[in-house]
Amino acid sequence: MDIFHKCAQFTRAKEAMQAGLYPYFLPLEDTEGTVVTARGKRLVMAGSNNYLGLTTHPKVRQAAREALERYGTSCTGSRFLNGTLALHQKLEQRLAEFVGKRAAICFSTGYQANLGVISSLVGKRDLLVLDKEAHASVVDGYQLSSGALKRFRHNDTDHLDHILRNAKEFEGVLVVVDGVYSMGGDIAPLPEVVAVCRRHGARLMVDDAHGLGVLGNGHGTVSHFGLTDEVDLIMGTFSKSFASLGGVIVGDEQVVHYVQHHARPLIFSASMPASCAAAALAAADVIESEPELNRRLWDNVRYMKAGLDRLGYNTGRSASPIIPILIGDDLRTLQLWKGLYDEGVYTNPVFSPAVPPGSQMLRTSYMATHTAEHLNHVLSAFESAGTTLGLSRCHSEDRPRKAPVKQSAA
Repeated sequence: MDIFHKCAQFTRAKEAMQAGLYPYFLPLEDTEGTVVTARGKRLVMAGSNNYLGLTTHPKVRQAAREALERYGTSCTGSRFLNGTLALHQKLEQRLAEFVGKRAAICFSTGYQANLGVISSLVGKRDLLVLDKEAHASVVDGYQLSSGALKRFRHNDTDHLDHILRNAKEFEGVLVVVDGVYSMGGDIAPLPEVVAVCRRHGARLMVDDAHGLGVLGNGHGTVSHFGLTDEVDLIMGTFSKSFASLGGVIVGDEQVVHYVQHHARPLIFSASMPASCAAAALAAADVIESEPELNRRLWDNVRYMKAGLDRLGYNTGRSASPIIPILIGDDLRTLQLWKGLYDEGVYTNPVFSPAVPPGSQMLRTSYMATHTAEHLNHVLSAFESAGTTLGLSRCHSEDRPRKAPVKQSAA
């Protein structure tokens, strides 16, 4: 059979396009963070990972401009050969200090960071143990490794304990959990996870892509729980709170050194451009020097969580700026997405396999730079679109009266 036969058989996306319900690869013609323009239509962005709004922060923009002028547009080589700048090493030192570890190594993307650390550490006689809702990049890291894989039920530390208790035949075990889960917005029970790992001698890595900049006064989920010395490896991305592009693994010097010399996604990929490294460096400084951004973010998160709950939406276990709207049906999820889009709100519909069947959702997320007007517009759109579809159970007069203090963009 022709290997391209499967391409002709794939019709689902085109059918959604023809029905006017295709939500992906929507080209943004303009964006300033909280508001975007798509196909000439202005929308409040309620689906970005730009939690602190730093993509438009003047200090972050200026740092990127200066690096562009000094170093040009690309490093044109891998970190292993000609692609390491002194700026990369400065960023690594800064991030190790930011997180509270001894060493760090930066990758070109967060996805590559997970691929690199897992594929380099998990060998033939080793076991990788993942939470069932761990990010796809962690699962793909296993595919590049030569080890075995077991998965435990989401946030179920008793199940994790059972797996580790029966893993005696393996030479080494690495447990990986997310700090903040990217779909449900819930937080890993790290104190319990740490206790189980220590009981069985397993090493622990936390993918904190959505926790850095958000929890622990910006220093992440591990810091939030006071467990920096108890977690072995911490992974972060720059494409969220750090307003850039890239990823990092932070840990003990000996382990980071090993990863640096064995991670194929690092050795065989071009390094992150200087402008991205400079932007991430500036973002780290802003996170620490302007703590009011983090406070504004949480004010907005609490306001939106309360408002969406009052409208009758199921927001699951969210305890972060990621607030899912659980629907459980493909068509109704697409219809709500389209209704919100028509009302001027950008959200992200999520289907299987990104979530289990029956857990279809709209993934919404909020920023420190959203104003009260932005947030109230989003709630009004959810009320209007939800009422039409029978998903919203109450009216605007039931909404909380007190809006967040009006903010100007940072």
